[in-house]
Amino acid sequence: MANNPGARKAVRKIARRTEVNKARRSRVRTFLRKFDEALASGDLTAAKTAFVQAESELMRAVSKGVVHHNTGSRKVSRLAARLRKAAAA
Repeated sequence: MANNPGARKAVRKIARRTEVNKARRSRVRTFLRKFDEALASGDLTAAKTAFVQAESELMRAVSKGVVHHNTGSRKVSRLAARLRKAAAA
């Protein structure tokens, strides 16, 4: 347990930051799910729109430090590959 004022404050800050990061991560997952659903429905225009939104949200999470840069880039790359594959089919 935190025994000095600075440590107690750090605990409070970490708790607040954890809540914010949870919300951001959840938001990213929502946009990824919307992309998956658009791709599964076969609607390419909706999938392209969902891809742009998902990419934007992922990169925002990267800039906020919720997701590592390489993780965000890898996920975007894989989404783009899935979109290209669906467009080619």
